[in-house]
Amino acid sequence: MIWWLRHIGWWPPLFGTGIQVTRLDKDLRAIDVEMPLRPWNRNYVGVQFGGSLFALTDPFYMIMLATNLGPEYVVWDKAASIKYKKPGLGRVGAEFRLTAERLAEIRETLGAEGRTDVRFLVEVKDDGGGVVAEVERVVYCATKIAHEERKKIRGGGG
Repeated sequence: MIWWLRHIGWWPPLFGTGIQVTRLDKDLRAIDVEMPLRPWNRNYVGVQFGGSLFALTDPFYMIMLATNLGPEYVVWDKAASIKYKKPGLGRVGAEFRLTAERLAEIRETLGAEGRTDVRFLVEVKDDGGGVVAEVERVVYCATKIAHEERKKIRGGGG
């Protein structure tokens, strides 16, 4: 998994954006990514394309949670929304952090309720530290037992 994340820029959905992992802690509790402004990720007016800004935040919290919770859990991206704050005029980046305390809270909720939707706010920032966009990521987490029970109730879907 670690090798794949280091080279996530080669993954076809992200290849055209130029997204690169610049920090990847071995425990997958801290990941930093960045994306330069390139001709193929500019929008009509010459700034970072909104879809590329959104893609910059896409897989990381899901992967971090899946890895840290372990194979006895089901983890899926569930929803996301983006609020643009200012144009991305150059290189942009984002930081993803999963603290031991947050992980303990998630495990506690999963132990009590079987499933939960975990919310994260990701700030996409420019080189000067200005916020270009805020992205809320919602990640569904469940014990395998609770997830299977939910699938039966919903008629087989995820």
